[in-house]
Amino acid sequence: MATTSVVSAFRVLEGVARRQPVGLSELAREVDLPKSTVQRCLLTLQEIGWADSSAQSPTRWSMTLRALSVCGGAGTRDSLRDAALPVMNELQLATTETVHLAAPDGDVLVLLERLDTSHQLRAFLALGARIPLHASATGLAFLSAWDRAQVDRYLGGALEVRTGDTLVDPDEIRAELARIRERGYSINVGGLTSHISSVGAPIRDRTGAPVGAVSISGPSTRIEPGRFPELGPQVAAAAARISKVL
Repeated sequence: MATTSVVSAFRVLEGVARRQPVGLSELAREVDLPKSTVQRCLLTLQEIGWADSSAQSPTRWSMTLRALSVCGGAGTRDSLRDAALPVMNELQLATTETVHLAAPDGDVLVLLERLDTSHQLRAFLALGARIPLHASATGLAFLSAWDRAQVDRYLGGALEVRTGDTLVDPDEIRAELARIRERGYSINVGGLTSHISSVGAPIRDRTGAPVGAVSISGPSTRIEPGRFPELGPQVAAAAARISKVL
């Protein structure tokens, strides 16, 4: 790629970061480049995983969390993290368990923030960890808020097995998603990490589309089925509060 093309791509990426979600015309004005140049840059950035377009019309563009995945702490979606942190703190104090915040990067979630429990035995995921949608409480919660076409597309691909308890049968996953929608929160027992249980709920934008998910996690000996009816509504309420702030 010529130097001018590289400069244009970075200008477009930075413009998306400032204005996301942003349409093509607005972005072209923001970065003072022809719409055709901006369109080519966006398609290239989407191809390599740094930008993504909405499914709705007119198309809106946003950054992915590729920067966080590649560079650790860089490139976070500050608006989501800033909206979530106060609520996450309250949830952590109320449940005394580890709280995770995740946001999408293509067909996976990336761990954006984690508030650790004071318990010696705890769930642990590194910031920037990439989380399969079908194998985690945050991922299943996120999937439950996707429309049917997106779910069908995802389930039509290869589903990674993380443990012996990972859900990989598409029909079983669809049935679980229906249960999540009915009760308002997801439950995952050992699907991502053996002997770790989690309860999660989707975070939505103003259109109802999922933009992330929040969960509480801990050893299955402590987060046992008898606690799900207590913890689930707390997580769902937290996700709803974050969504309202957004």
